[in-house]
Amino acid sequence: MTAHTRHGHHHDHSLEAQREEMTAASWDERYGGSDRVWSGRPNQRLVEQASELAPGTVLDVACGEGGDAIWLARQGWKVTAVDVSEVALERVTRHALDAGVDDHIKVGFYDAMADPRPAHGHTFDLVTVSFLHPAEPDFAEVYRGIAEAVAPGGRLLVTAHHPEDVATGARHDHGAGRLFEPDRVLAALGVDPGDSTDSADSPWEVAVAETPDRVQETPDGPLAVRDTVVRLRRRLG
Repeated sequence: MTAHTRHGHHHDHSLEAQREEMTAASWDERYGGSDRVWSGRPNQRLVEQASELAPGTVLDVACGEGGDAIWLARQGWKVTAVDVSEVALERVTRHALDAGVDDHIKVGFYDAMADPRPAHGHTFDLVTVSFLHPAEPDFAEVYRGIAEAVAPGGRLLVTAHHPEDVATGARHDHGAGRLFEPDRVLAALGVDPGDSTDSADSPWEVAVAETPDRVQETPDGPLAVRDTVVRLRRRLG
C-alpha cells in the first residue's frame, strides 16, 4: 500500500522504513487520522476486469475501507476482505452494513510481513489485490503467498502504481522497487515475461498484463497516472 500523493516529500527509504510502512501500527495511525482516507468508490481497474466474471467467492487483499468489497458484494460475490489495519476493517464492516451488503462480506486481519499467505489453505474464485507495494526484497514472497489463495480455474487480479508515476512527479518515491511493472508479478509467479505464448508448464494463463493510463482526481485537481494491471487464471489440474 502506498499513499496517493504528489512528488516533493522527503522520506526515509531504508528497508527498515519501507517495512515499517506496511505495519498495522502505521496504517492504524493513518486511518485513525481521518474519517475517510479513500473515496469509497471501487477501483476503476477492478470494475473493468471483474465486471465480465461470474460472481463466486472473492478475497479482497489490502481492502482498505471497503470500496472494492462493497462493489463486489453488490455484484453478487461472497467477499472476504482482509487488511493489516483493524481501524480499516471496522470501517469495512460499518460501510457494508450501511450499504445493505453485510451478509455478503466478512473481514479478516492480514499482515503480509508476518505471514504472506492471507487464506491459509482456503481458495477463492477471484483474489484481488490493489495497490499493495511491499519492499522489493519481500515482493516475490508476498505475492506468491497471495496467489496461493486462487482456486484452480480462478483468477488473480493485481493492480498497482506504475514506476513511471515517480518519474513524472505524480507520486513521491517510496523507495527503490516499491512501484512495479507487470513483469515483476509474472516473474514472482514463475511466468516468463519474455514468453509471448503461455507455457503449459506454468500453472497460470495470462489474460491481462498492461500499463493503462487514467486520470485521478486529487485535491489539487486531475492528475494523469499510470497503473500496472495483471490478471491471471490458474489452470485446472
